Amino acid sequence: MTDAPDGPMHLYDTFRKTVVPFDPGHIVTIYTCGITPYDATHVGHAATYLTYDVLQRRLRDLGHETRCVRNVTDVDDDLLRRSRELDIHFLDLAASETARFDNDMEALGMLPSWSEPRATSAIADIRGFIAMVLDRGHAYEAGGSVYFDVGSYERFGELSGYDRATMLTLAAERGGKPDDPHKRDSLDFVLWHPSAPGEPVWETIWGPGRPGWHIECSALAMRELDTTIDLHGGGSDLIFPHHECERAQSEAATGQLFARHWMHQAMVHKDGEKMSKSRGNLVFVSELRKDYDSRAIRLGIVSNHYRQEWEWGDDLMPDAAATLERWVSSSFATDGETLVNDVRRALDNDLDTPGAVAAIDQAARAGTDVSGAAALLGIDVTR
Repeated sequence: MTDAPDGPMHLYDTFRKTVVPFDPGHIVTIYTCGITPYDATHVGHAATYLTYDVLQRRLRDLGHETRCVRNVTDVDDDLLRRSRELDIHFLDLAASETARFDNDMEALGMLPSWSEPRATSAIADIRGFIAMVLDRGHAYEAGGSVYFDVGSYERFGELSGYDRATMLTLAAERGGKPDDPHKRDSLDFVLWHPSAPGEPVWETIWGPGRPGWHIECSALAMRELDTTIDLHGGGSDLIFPHHECERAQSEAATGQLFARHWMHQAMVHKDGEKMSKSRGNLVFVSELRKDYDSRAIRLGIVSNHYRQEWEWGDDLMPDAAATLERWVSSSFATDGETLVNDVRRALDNDLDTPGAVAAIDQAARAGTDVSGAAALLGIDVTR
């Protein structure tokens, strides 16, 4: 543990749209949106969670205690659709895929989550949360659903900074259903809605059904951490609608700031398009593990900056494997404390992992002890 060489860490804040000091108290509360467990872990997932893993390692190196909550969305349109296709219970599918995800994360050397709650564990919390939003006049009932009234929350859209036309386009692309005839405004979003035949059902005073997507994370973040959290993370594709809606309903319900800092991981691309299940252009961690040391997979991913979109290429893993071998086999004749502080400075500069990797690799080529510096990136070169 050490003090930061040159002052507090600086991170880009999506809300303020600039790099700002990130100087939390001793306990740092972090919420990152987790997986919808209906398929295997791909590199895009791994890039997101590795970012917050490296962040936590540096915060712990600074002497902080980190409490990172990563939820599991185990009731969701995609999960329910996939469970029907496979003809298995949605919770059985969620359990098996979550176990596979956890196995991949462990292999990549991830720190354990402080808590990993499931959405289905929070139905009572969600019901209470919706009641708060309704009582404060920010929601309404229509057509058997409960909707959030975006017109009642003047700051809607501030997180993303998008104009209305862009928000409507993204809402249509990402499950927001702007053409729902029961909505007062096309940007209003569902908090609770009726279940389709064969879907799970919970009883409420508004009628039987299941929660909307956004409400799950608000309820879990507040239940597991606090009304206001230090940092909220996730992929950049979640900025709108998910995080915009999550922020709006949370602050409307409590009247308090929801997250002090918003941090988002850029998308990973393959074949010129965002890596995603819908496009089928995925690279699975479990497949990479068959051919490469998990440490090399981690190294290959963190060699890219979290805020820069990047393209998966065939040379990435061979290059990462060669770099790892160089780090492992480097001479340990020279003290590496100066290198450790160089890496700390890189990480404090908006989590500059490419800069950290470059510094470590240069030192390894010069025969410097890189073990302490590599450990800040979560890479153990001593085994």
